[in-house]
Amino acid sequence: MPDPTPYELYGDLFVAVQMGRLCDDGKTFVDARPRGEPAAIRARYEAERGEPGFSLADFLHAHFTLPGHGDTPPGPRVGIREHIRALWPLLVREHRTALPGDSLLPLPEPYLVPGGRFRELYYWDSYFTMQGLLIDGRRDLAEALLANFAHLLGTYGFIPNATRSYMLSRSQPPLFYKMVALLHADDPAAGFARHLPALRIEHAFWMAGEDRVGPGEAHRRVLRLADGALLNRYWDERCTPREESWREDVLTSQAAHGRVPTEVWRDLRAGAESGWDFSGRWCADPTDMATIETTAIAPVDLNALLAGLEGAIAQGAARQGDATLARDFKQRADTRRALLHTRFWRGDAGHFADLHWRHPERPRPLTAAALVPLYLGLARPEQAHALAAQVQQHLLGPNGLLTTPLHTGQQWDAPNGWAPLQWMGAQGLARYGHTALARDIAERWCASVHRVYLDTGRLLEKYDVTQDRPGGGGEYETQDGFGWTNGVYVAFREGLLAACG
Repeated sequence: MPDPTPYELYGDLFVAVQMGRLCDDGKTFVDARPRGEPAAIRARYEAERGEPGFSLADFLHAHFTLPGHGDTPPGPRVGIREHIRALWPLLVREHRTALPGDSLLPLPEPYLVPGGRFRELYYWDSYFTMQGLLIDGRRDLAEALLANFAHLLGTYGFIPNATRSYMLSRSQPPLFYKMVALLHADDPAAGFARHLPALRIEHAFWMAGEDRVGPGEAHRRVLRLADGALLNRYWDERCTPREESWREDVLTSQAAHGRVPTEVWRDLRAGAESGWDFSGRWCADPTDMATIETTAIAPVDLNALLAGLEGAIAQGAARQGDATLARDFKQRADTRRALLHTRFWRGDAGHFADLHWRHPERPRPLTAAALVPLYLGLARPEQAHALAAQVQQHLLGPNGLLTTPLHTGQQWDAPNGWAPLQWMGAQGLARYGHTALARDIAERWCASVHRVYLDTGRLLEKYDVTQDRPGGGGEYETQDGFGWTNGVYVAFREGLLAACG
């Protein structure tokens, strides 16, 4: 990979800092900037580490500039909409030139960070952030985000999880085509035609190796079921601990008795690519992260999004007059949509679910990911009707949509609710005529966000949807800022809720 990661740059020094917990957050050191040439710092560490009185903490602070936490100061208390408008410029960053030893990747245009410890551009976050930017008259920033993602596709052949060297081995849910459609709302096909090369690059990334995968096999992000059906999974090119969570991943692998550590690390990394890091959804035993098996699961939301991407390419090709390409990708989209109905629909339970591709007979639980096919218009009306009943019974909390009904201590499980899932869930239900339930989800979530704002003065990355308080669980403290919460709150208040009266 062209951009060396902090582990590759610093070796034993990196391991010592991360395993020794010299920083409260594992992301701090990987985001630090060296005060000198990385090779020289590493050599100096190797020379000095065995000397009497050597202090690793002193060495760290002498040779690196550590990032601040990045919290946005609350400032004087104002109305929530005014607060969000004031937050947009505070979340804007520019970084056009690569710096030696810095993990931050350069981008040609300004971009928005989510907030808190998230000091870089994130892929799927940005789509939901863009919803609010457009409503608040910041189309310039939304267009800059799209240009940056197109640049990443052209530079790396995919959009990384985030713009850090240590995240260049994985992506996130493929929403670039939805960004294009959002910014070309009057004529999405024209947008798809304009961005057709970039859309095809992203599709090629997800489908790499499809021609070499036999029945019952998988290669990178592609898998083929025993009967030949082609699907996708999350993956990561590396099988080492995540550099930003090195210590946590090492400890998880040590608790995974009988498993090869590299297998555990790959599954943890694949879970990070999903954006749902982490959830019992990915585990054989939902209460035990050491049983994580992300790469054994074909996720319903990923495959629905790829059906949407294939349909977008078909539309763009048709607009350009390439009938052969349009026909090929329409067939791909139609085939994948049929697989959503036959492999991911649980008629016995009345909901879409992930598929354990090695053991397709194993039933998978209901999660908010089941609503993504509705969001994309890929479900049958009777499926949407059945799923609405399941959501009402199992996923609707007092303050919005539960991520899953599982109580595991992981942040992408109960009792947490997340902005992107509120948006896709409510929009999907409204698309199929379940407007009362859609409005209920949006109203409950927005009202809770507002109440927590009045109490704390902050917009947060996640919320407890069973009571008025920040979400919790997972590997780090709940962050504030916060890009996608701001975007979805604005879009609900001035979009879906306004339309529903």
